[in-house]
Amino acid sequence: MDFELSDEQRMYRDVLRDFVDREIRPVAQEWEASGRYPTEIVEKMRALGLFGLTVPEEYGGLGADMVSFALTFEEIAKGWMGIAGILGSHSLSCWLLARHGTPEQKVKYLPDLASGKRRTGIALTEPDAGTDLQGIGTTAVRDGSDYVINGRKTWITNARHADPLPVLCKTDISATPAHRGMSVLLVEAGTPGFTVERDLPKLGYKGTESCEVLFENVRVPATQLLGGVEGRGMQQVLSGLETGRINVAARALGIAQAAYDEALRYAGERRAFGQLIGEFQAIQLKIAEMAAQVQAARLLVYWAASRSDGGHRVDMEAGMAKAFASEAAVFCALNSMQVHGGYGYSKEFIVERLYRDAPLMMIGEGTNDIQRVVIARALLAGKASIG
Repeated sequence: MDFELSDEQRMYRDVLRDFVDREIRPVAQEWEASGRYPTEIVEKMRALGLFGLTVPEEYGGLGADMVSFALTFEEIAKGWMGIAGILGSHSLSCWLLARHGTPEQKVKYLPDLASGKRRTGIALTEPDAGTDLQGIGTTAVRDGSDYVINGRKTWITNARHADPLPVLCKTDISATPAHRGMSVLLVEAGTPGFTVERDLPKLGYKGTESCEVLFENVRVPATQLLGGVEGRGMQQVLSGLETGRINVAARALGIAQAAYDEALRYAGERRAFGQLIGEFQAIQLKIAEMAAQVQAARLLVYWAASRSDGGHRVDMEAGMAKAFASEAAVFCALNSMQVHGGYGYSKEFIVERLYRDAPLMMIGEGTNDIQRVVIARALLAGKASIG
């Protein structure tokens, strides 16, 4: 049993930390408050090769192991969670293409996606269907050598920059159960009828856009069907969401660590009643509990990532990591705010942003209640065990 990172992983983490300290932290507060899109940071992530995280080396990507994948999102989210979101949706889509794409689709898209010349996201959620993906209404009807897509998607990260955008559709509305009639189609930017309608206003998760997109008689060639076979879209998406949940869990871990770091620093600087507030037992109890929550979340996240690296399905492990780490993020953000007192409520302090970013981690990539259902079903069916 080894709880340490490898030398290579440690070096990679240190490179990420240096990047975040130089390029993200100095501008995060100002750019987040103004709603400015972080173009310069995106370009520097391209230079580091981070858009190729989940792209195999044969297509010019990093082909990163899942622990390094988790480290990426942890470290970037510590600096600014919104930046991690830009990379997260892209990486999930690249993973789907690398795992399920036809040879022609891989050659066409993966090299440019690895370099960041192209970027991508994924269009799953709809105004009337979020957690229940089988309830989506977007359809793709075969018409000769094309599919014609009609529908609406919402909360789509990278919508304005995605080329292509994988879109989950119903290619057979009569299929029972519904997932047997669902497929993913790759829609290229600029395709007639594909419109980004608006940016959704958000509590947090600033820096990246979250959009509502419309598909009105969008015609795409049948060669854009992911994997080339209808009816596999739901399975493809669910396999990708395993890695997506590790991504969200790692982002939550980054928020929790940042909140703890800020509380620890402030407790060692702020004085009240003639002494440092860190000398008061009430503050010490908060610091101790935050530290335990952060470290427990870290162990769950790295465990899930390591199991994935071992070739295992990680529905249960990723669900545990995502649920626990996201709740640790909310706990630590709130307690860090309380340690800061009135300053914690000020936009001049980082903890206010962390407090707004943390709740999304309990919702994104499947709510925590859904994660607990996934965990319980895996245990009850004997597909996973504890102890």
